[in-house]
Amino acid sequence: MPVVGISRSARGYCINSVLETMKTYSSEDGLTEEALVTKLRTCRYHHLFLHTSLRHNSSGTCRWGEFGEGGLLWGECAARHFEWFEGNPVIDLLSKVKELYGLDGEVTFRNVTVSSENRPRPLTLGTATQIGAIPTEGIPCLLKVLLPSNCTGLPVIYVRDLLLNPPAYEIASKIQATCKLMSNVTCSIPEFTCVSPAKCLTPKFLFVEQLVKLLELREANHIEFCRIKNVVDEVLHMHKYSELNEILKLLMDPTWVATGLKIDFETLINECKWASDKIGEMISLDDESDQKISFSSIVPKDFFEDMESSWKGRVKKIHIQEEFAEVERAAKALTLTVTEAFMPIITRIKAIAAPLGGPKGEILYAREHEAIWFKGKRFSPAVWAGTPGEEQIKHLKPALDSKGRKVGEEWFTTMRVEDALTRYHEVGAKAKARVLELLKELASELQANTNILVFASMLLVIAKALFSHVSEGRRRKWVFPTLVEPPRLKDVKPLNGAYGMRLVGLSPYWFDVAEGSAVNNTVDMQSLFLLTGPNGGGKSSLLRSICAAALLGTCGFMVPAESALIPHFDSIMLHMKSYDSPADGKSSFQVEMSEIRSIVSATSKRSLVLIDEICRGTETAKGTCIAGSIVETLDKIGCLGIVSTHLHGIFSLPLNAKNTVFKAMGTVYVNGQTKPTWKLLDGICRESLAFETAKREGISETIIKRAEEIYNSVFAKEGLSGENDTELQHLCSYASLNGSDRPHFQSNTSREDSERIRSINRMELLQKEVETAVTMICQRMLIELYRKEKTSELTEICCVPIGAREQPPPSTVGASCVYVMLRPDKKLYVGQTDDLEGRVRTHRSKEGMQKASFLYFTVPGKSLACQLETLLINQLPNQEFHLTNVADGKHRNFGTSSLSLESVTAC
Repeated sequence: MPVVGISRSARGYCINSVLETMKTYSSEDGLTEEALVTKLRTCRYHHLFLHTSLRHNSSGTCRWGEFGEGGLLWGECAARHFEWFEGNPVIDLLSKVKELYGLDGEVTFRNVTVSSENRPRPLTLGTATQIGAIPTEGIPCLLKVLLPSNCTGLPVIYVRDLLLNPPAYEIASKIQATCKLMSNVTCSIPEFTCVSPAKCLTPKFLFVEQLVKLLELREANHIEFCRIKNVVDEVLHMHKYSELNEILKLLMDPTWVATGLKIDFETLINECKWASDKIGEMISLDDESDQKISFSSIVPKDFFEDMESSWKGRVKKIHIQEEFAEVERAAKALTLTVTEAFMPIITRIKAIAAPLGGPKGEILYAREHEAIWFKGKRFSPAVWAGTPGEEQIKHLKPALDSKGRKVGEEWFTTMRVEDALTRYHEVGAKAKARVLELLKELASELQANTNILVFASMLLVIAKALFSHVSEGRRRKWVFPTLVEPPRLKDVKPLNGAYGMRLVGLSPYWFDVAEGSAVNNTVDMQSLFLLTGPNGGGKSSLLRSICAAALLGTCGFMVPAESALIPHFDSIMLHMKSYDSPADGKSSFQVEMSEIRSIVSATSKRSLVLIDEICRGTETAKGTCIAGSIVETLDKIGCLGIVSTHLHGIFSLPLNAKNTVFKAMGTVYVNGQTKPTWKLLDGICRESLAFETAKREGISETIIKRAEEIYNSVFAKEGLSGENDTELQHLCSYASLNGSDRPHFQSNTSREDSERIRSINRMELLQKEVETAVTMICQRMLIELYRKEKTSELTEICCVPIGAREQPPPSTVGASCVYVMLRPDKKLYVGQTDDLEGRVRTHRSKEGMQKASFLYFTVPGKSLACQLETLLINQLPNQEFHLTNVADGKHRNFGTSSLSLESVTAC
């Protein structure tokens, strides 16, 4: 984890991060206090340093400790351990890091800062929590709907960090282009197996620090090397296929931004090939079985397992042939010695004494002493004079531990056995030392390519995150927005509203459109909206939905709408309800004003500002005037956004806001009651539905009636009643909801090497045979349907293979697929599904099926998929294929007649 230093400059707050393992540092300047606190809440660090520049008090508010105006920052840091430092915020922080880790003063750190000049501002804490980019109780979590539930760990962290720190337009456009390509991929994709870092210290996507440190200390074991090989092999897998290769190229720049490492594409591919070959030449891989543990029917198998499992199967046998042979000879010699020393005694015991309940003897493994000894209960050799095994009995002696102490009364050994044990341990230690030496040599060679390995690992994290997002987005029926490039020059003005935002069919991100229904809205925003509407009318939900859609589009992700045009905003700011802060001595209105001050000061023409129920925490008249002045200020700046309010007096103020548009959340009068429609309309809505809301939440009828009496006596003459206001009826009503009380939001819903190569070749041959048979059988069926039903287009069968460590592409989401599973035992399973990824995952979760491969093809419609499934189940056995689900073919009377493959034309 990095060492973090926080300082203050003329541009704002600055955060510096130093990675001791990578010998790199990066800086981010110009942050607001809220954005800095957001970063502190979401980052993990090893040590926190605060620069003395934070003590400078520019506003006279020193009551928050030593920070001056940074009350929010002080509140965040007060509960953390930190140290002060002074001097140059970068140079002196690096000195602190060297002192902290005991590094030599000559050690240099490389600056990997990626310029933030054209990047949008990081999200403020309020914005991040109110849309669930930072999980917050009671707030719909944006992260949970962006990715499927089975995607955890580092990809989730990457997506979260991207939302909190939106990328520049160039990077966002490449992320979107990557996602579009991923959405249309037809070939299988790498598995991208990712383990949550909280559950595993060494996930496949190794932490940068851990990977570098293991190689630097030359302590990486064969498991880490296998994982590194998996990473580089998956990069090479993507390079191999043209569809994935285009995606790989597009991921280069997002990976550069995430790691700070600028690496050429050809260099990445060449170095990945080198690393894969280097590891493959040295490390014994999972599917190699030429290093079996020594075995003997006499010596307990746990002994050899414990002694040899720590070094066998680590490196290829060819590199340790001499040591391997010595261990085999020593193991055989030990077995022979133990047999000759102890077996005659045991044979005699079993023949004479044991059946009568006398002394018992056996050969056991004393794990604590790493020895094979004879153990005899109530054993007294002296009484056996003149019997078979007497010679062996004479050589027995009490077993001793490493300090020469007697182990017990029942443990015995001989000099020959001890000599054989010593020899076996010596050659085993020699072999283990040789294996460790080879692993250290490999670590030394790979250390020079640390940057490549880190870059490749992060690239796969991003690929996993984006593939997962596309799969979930397609399932939820989200769309790719048109992302509008910001003007290159600040003085350039947008033409014809080119930098406005249009969201058609926008739905709340927390509703699953694919499973149910939600009230969609169309938002055509060319300037600031002043929004009114009743309680429970959907104002807050609309603001959250717009904020989420704009943020997702700005990051290059899919959005919950039917179509969208989104400008690349330079900042996206959402302000919802405020609470008081007793620790800072601030009322809720003070906190609100502090947050709005930060919003207004950071707003430009390219900003999106969303403020919910402005100035709710103070006296109505003055609060209304403050709200009006803020609307005027935002209108003058020319930003896009929405300010929602219940302060209807704002419409009577002489505001100079020429571009601000009045919008309202609609209501409808049904069965004598005013109800919200949750639809965005033009105009003003003065109906609050306050009485209805209070009643619905359990306020007593007595209180409600008295409130209505007071309201009618005081305000009725002013014509503010929702039922009598013609402007309300005209502007805030729309067609009846067909009598429904509320829209339904969501429905329920060597020899060994040769044998291994032959096994692989047999599987490849089987796959080819199955693919040919499936294509011919199904194509014949489709040709017959085409002729009978005269369909407009003949469907062609195109089988796509999915390897043992691969998974289906996102293009299969929601598509009707017929698939054949090729089990490791050469048997087949035929099925059909609309969720191929889930079905593959289920099959592989069963014992022995982890390395199963698949063939699949898509067809138009589930009905046709069911017919072809039944056809294949009934026909493949006729071609001498062994199926495990033959009985499923009896569910439908289809495809049971024999087909002559000679008469079938393959497509």
